[in-house]
Amino acid sequence: MLEIRTTCENCEKPLPNDSIEAMICTYECTFCKDCVDNILFNVCPNCGGGFEKRPTRPKAELKKHPVKKALVYKPVIKNPFLDQYKDTDPRER
Repeated sequence: MLEIRTTCENCEKPLPNDSIEAMICTYECTFCKDCVDNILFNVCPNCGGGFEKRPTRPKAELKKHPVKKALVYKPVIKNPFLDQYKDTDPRER
């Protein structure tokens, strides 16, 4: 089950279930589009993967599978994968 995190891990911007700005990597690390584009350059600081738009969980399913309540806040000081992957397509990493 996909974990729906409700804030950007870097800047704590609210990213509710229906946010069009939520981006995730394959490990469900969650960042806002602004951080992905302008700080992370589409390189996840936790795994080195790329980001895709997070899907929206249907409202009818939220009672059965609610969004995550605990917040994840890990501001990016240094992205260990940035130099290695920023010029490589995520599907080629």
